[in-house]
Amino acid sequence: MKLYFSPAACSLAPHICLHEAGLAHTAEKVDMRKREVSDGRSYRSVNPKGYVPALELDDGQVLTEVAAIVQYIADLAPGSGLAPPPGDMARYRMQEWLSFIGTELHKGFGPLVRPGAPEEFRASARNKLEGRLQLVAAELDSRDFLLGDRFSAADSYLYTVLSWAPFAKLDLSTWPRLERYVSEIGARPAVQAARKAEGLPA
Repeated sequence: MKLYFSPAACSLAPHICLHEAGLAHTAEKVDMRKREVSDGRSYRSVNPKGYVPALELDDGQVLTEVAAIVQYIADLAPGSGLAPPPGDMARYRMQEWLSFIGTELHKGFGPLVRPGAPEEFRASARNKLEGRLQLVAAELDSRDFLLGDRFSAADSYLYTVLSWAPFAKLDLSTWPRLERYVSEIGARPAVQAARKAEGLPA
């Protein structure tokens, strides 16, 4: 398998899952400004959507979208515990979290890091995002991970999105539980391995 990624982008989530699952893979960096892969090919020839992540499977198929990719990886390595089995209510709780992170948090960061966004729009987006972060902090108050006492694919995505806080000038110390969560997840060996592979600081 080959993961197409851009350093510190949302593609870090499946990168973490690949390391957590112990699956053999390669990783190819995408220049998102030029929409080119490292050999000069247009990235749109891999993923017509033009954004990361994309996972190229051994049979040549390409899977896109964080939520789909992390669940696929989890199902390739059921022993990793990255996802509860199909039919288990916890599986749908994980999907619930993946949807929330993608639509309410991931997209919520966009206006805060987009150059030229009007300040009024930025302030409104920040206010909405802060409310969502407060909700997540409250949910995590009584447990270590989103699904309870075990790291899941959803945690890889939440960690990735929360790691964007400095770029958005959001101080996570406002939510001590989230600050601690990022620190604890960031210390996991698989997270450190994925960050190293992307050239990110430990």
